[in-house]
Amino acid sequence: MKFLVGYDGTESARRALTLAAEQAKRTDALVYVVTSMEGGEKESLEEIRTTEENLQKAKDLLLKDHIQCETIQLARGLSPGEDLVRFAEDNSIDIIFLGIKKKSRTRKILLGSTAQFIILKGPCPVTTTK
Repeated sequence: MKFLVGYDGTESARRALTLAAEQAKRTDALVYVVTSMEGGEKESLEEIRTTEENLQKAKDLLLKDHIQCETIQLARGLSPGEDLVRFAEDNSIDIIFLGIKKKSRTRKILLGSTAQFIILKGPCPVTTTK
């Protein structure tokens, strides 16, 4: 099996990673820990470094439990939702794990919801945690 964890280093993302790790132990799944950034001039060097550090911490946590994993930082100019759905499609992912955060209605209208997009457009089951 192949799992995808949409990961941004937040507490909700860490909970999703933990949940994926628990399932991966039972099923001997490969876990992809993926962060999506728009790329180009939109990210600062500090944001890129923080993302790399977050991915390394996630990898260390999984490897400590002997879970097969890969960390990937995407920067393809897509929204995070589009990026993760495309990655899931391209890699025949079996389950996507996401941490979710509560947003106001106004914020959802203006910014959209990455989790909502992935839940609706994802090619496989999506498990969310808060």
